[in-house]
Amino acid sequence: MPLLNSITTPYAEAFLQVSDANGDTEAVVEQARSLLSLWKDSAELREAMASPVLEVEAKKAAITRLFSDQVAPSFLNLLKLLADRQRIGYLDAVLERFLDLYRDQNQIALASVTSAEALSDEQLGRITEQLKSVAGTDKLEINTCVDPALIGGFVLKVGSKVIDASLAGQVRRLGLTLAKLS
Repeated sequence: MPLLNSITTPYAEAFLQVSDANGDTEAVVEQARSLLSLWKDSAELREAMASPVLEVEAKKAAITRLFSDQVAPSFLNLLKLLADRQRIGYLDAVLERFLDLYRDQNQIALASVTSAEALSDEQLGRITEQLKSVAGTDKLEINTCVDPALIGGFVLKVGSKVIDASLAGQVRRLGLTLAKLS
């Protein structure tokens, strides 16, 4: 990953500086999250942008048609720059790095909650309070996802800390304990 960071970090840092200077960082962060989600969900978009057959000018024209009314002008410029430099295939990595830098700049901890089934607002609220205590900050960005393989319960991750309160985790730990006893 260090090589990828050496490619993506300059773009992400410059983009954060420009959005800070323009005073539209919060809006750009939301746009980045939306575009990142679209990028991950659309194999067709990723393949078209990464295609060596599609010329740079055609990619830039497609980017303009698709995103000119969806993103800030500075964001559109970033997309065109990545296309110009044959780096548009790294868009997801650039946006992830941009969001990492934004969180670092604003002391926002990134947490993830994986549960066996969708959490209610009340459950998520209680878990959020626990996450604040684990993270040591009130500023959290929480990503949630559902993984039925957990059978029941949830897994919390904040930085390098992991709290596995899932039934699958309990079964795995029990199996390890039994294996040691044999």
